Amino acid sequence: MSEKQPLRLHVPEPKARPGESPDFSDIVIPPVGSLPRPPIDEPDHTMRDHAFGMIRVLDENGAAVGEWDPKLSPEMLQRGLRAMLLTRIYDERMMRVQRQGKTSFYMKCTGEEAVAVAQALALDDGDMLFPSYRQQGLLIARNWSLVDMMCQVYNNTKDRLKGRQLPIMYSVKEVGFFSISGNLGTQLPQAVGWAMASALKGDTRIAAGWVGDGTTAEADFHYALTFATVYQAPVILNVVNNQWAISSFQGFAGGEQTTFAARAIGYGLPGLRVDGNDFLAVYAATRWAADRARSNNGPTLIEFYTYRAAPHSTSDDPSAYRPDDESARWPLGDPINRLKQHMIAQGIWSEEQHEALNKELDDYVRAAQKEAESFGTLGVKPASAATMFEDVYKEVPQHLIRQRQELGV
Repeated sequence: MSEKQPLRLHVPEPKARPGESPDFSDIVIPPVGSLPRPPIDEPDHTMRDHAFGMIRVLDENGAAVGEWDPKLSPEMLQRGLRAMLLTRIYDERMMRVQRQGKTSFYMKCTGEEAVAVAQALALDDGDMLFPSYRQQGLLIARNWSLVDMMCQVYNNTKDRLKGRQLPIMYSVKEVGFFSISGNLGTQLPQAVGWAMASALKGDTRIAAGWVGDGTTAEADFHYALTFATVYQAPVILNVVNNQWAISSFQGFAGGEQTTFAARAIGYGLPGLRVDGNDFLAVYAATRWAADRARSNNGPTLIEFYTYRAAPHSTSDDPSAYRPDDESARWPLGDPINRLKQHMIAQGIWSEEQHEALNKELDDYVRAAQKEAESFGTLGVKPASAATMFEDVYKEVPQHLIRQRQELGV
């Protein structure tokens, strides 16, 4: 009998740490247009390649290639570029005001703008959105007021949430943007439940939910997939694989062993893996999944392969766990630059137009900031203490009425 070998555990480790050279040599980027676009009623078991390949439309020269090209109009392309650029400028401005002490916390989505913006444009305005905390582009693409968003960030007297949420956890019922939860993963079961209710009522609206790669390790993710497939809920479940949680890379959620889109296979769902920095690919995959859900062909799991270029949040220092220049070497590039180059190649855009748009949007964000700050910033013009008694009970009980009277508010 041979001598037994001692057992050992594998602990995931990123390819490079601070001070080392970024290494993306293990990333396999399939050729543009290599995956076919199946019919929306394609059985999930015939789509295995879509979970391991990558849906890509834009090539290195900015040309749209393959069956997934959504053939968007110049107007739609310009709308997408504007919303992505506005999202980035808004993020930069809000990051700056946090550093100035005007708000307590902020999270940017730099490098991931194509995911939220392209998906918002691919979905119908009435579809329900269950976002995580890096999808502010959904609101911006749906033309929601920047002033209202900023007031939520400042927690000022015009904050519709009355200071009861972290600054970036928006809630906008008017455009179907469900309240962001700090308990990561909850939005996926909620999205499935809402979609099931929509189907039970004979409605025509579908739901979409978003989580990051790290949240796929949470039980809520698996509950959502189970209910989605059992009841064939009209929902799109999105995993934004941006390579990093707050300080641990995606290997700790199982990303070393297989793709996140491959999670769909065990549940009987179609899984799509998409170049998340390719605006056209994101739009096309989302539209395919939306058409599938709307035609009663069931849910879809989509993994968007992208990169978190910014810190996880204003309380994070990524230089402590990854090389400083890693984001600049990300092989799938920048979503805004890629769409810009596509439009220039199409002859519908120019560097001069882009520079003018950048200035226009910067002025627009500055004006919105000035208006929002007129209603107060962190600790300046705080909301009345009376608001703590509101929105808790339908009818305020006597003991709270007495407490409010004691406060004199």
